[in-house]
Amino acid sequence: MTAEQRTPARVMAFMNQKGGVGKTTTTVNLAAALARKGRRTLLIDLDPQAHASIHLGYEGDADAPTVYDVLLGDEAPSPARAREHLELIPAETDLAAAESELATLQAPQHRLRKALERLDNARPESERPEFVLLDCPPSLGQLTVNALVAAREVFIPMQAHFLALQGVGKLIETVGLLRGTPQQPGLNPKLRVSGVVLCMHDKQAHHTQEVVADLDTFFEHARTDPSGADGPLRFARVYRPPIRRNIKLAECPSFGQTIFDYAPDANGAEDYTALADNILSEFEGLPNASASTQLAAGEGTPDQPKVAVVGQAARDSVDAHAPTAHSAAPHQDADASAGTSQDSHPTSQPAPPPVAESHANGAVDAHRTV
Repeated sequence: MTAEQRTPARVMAFMNQKGGVGKTTTTVNLAAALARKGRRTLLIDLDPQAHASIHLGYEGDADAPTVYDVLLGDEAPSPARAREHLELIPAETDLAAAESELATLQAPQHRLRKALERLDNARPESERPEFVLLDCPPSLGQLTVNALVAAREVFIPMQAHFLALQGVGKLIETVGLLRGTPQQPGLNPKLRVSGVVLCMHDKQAHHTQEVVADLDTFFEHARTDPSGADGPLRFARVYRPPIRRNIKLAECPSFGQTIFDYAPDANGAEDYTALADNILSEFEGLPNASASTQLAAGEGTPDQPKVAVVGQAARDSVDAHAPTAHSAAPHQDADASAGTSQDSHPTSQPAPPPVAESHANGAVDAHRTV
């Protein structure tokens, strides 16, 4: 198979400059969910706090390569085996020093992208990762820029709160800067926002409902606005189901386990499995066999809404057997150990209600032209 015929990995950066929103929890457990479905998955921990590495129970020796070695070296990466079908390039505390060291190198923003290319070239097709998940640090430095240059998609894990909504606007602005313009391309012109993953979600709270409605309306407007037909938001949406608040998700990192290792019957395991199903349906469960290649390559056209666009027209265009971002099996009430009860997720989502006149809506509207 030639380089032109290879199906590229779907490289996804999980990013939020606000800490404590479920970013690492989502990156780790989504990676685990994809691996459990037999998909070759690589998780790269770019956060100097190494929380993703700790979450997976990684206990590497002093000589094991880390992200620090990958970014500053010139050899093909050698990921560690974390679980079946799941590999890890771990972080370490010394990674914080890479910020200043990268600044002294030529084209420092492209170091991770080139390392992934070396990894791809060093392996046969059957061993290359199909999904690469990048856990970004909660800051916009050299490490995050490397992730955004290497990725084709940005996922924004967040809580449905007003301040988090403002942060989404800033993140979208950052993606726009990385893309550049047709007249002056940026570091990654194909980068796009795939959407928002709602974490620690309480669907019964009125404020939560308002924020989610604002996000739905904002992304729908961005998808249908002709001026943004080739913009970073042309496929963006709010992923369903949301990840319900669940104490098991908070407990499992302390044991070095994913939610599937620690509490496979918990709501968290159910929700991340459903999220993985939706992402897989985008990648391969499509009538057009070439669509997965276009999606991973950051391409796609308005006449292929089934690749990523959510809405009635998009749902009508997808095969009846292929789930959409709004479809999921019914969920049961939250674990009793979580100390809270959540309504079950419906099998289909109704159209979002009219958006309330709120500060949250204005926070997103301010970035509607990015």
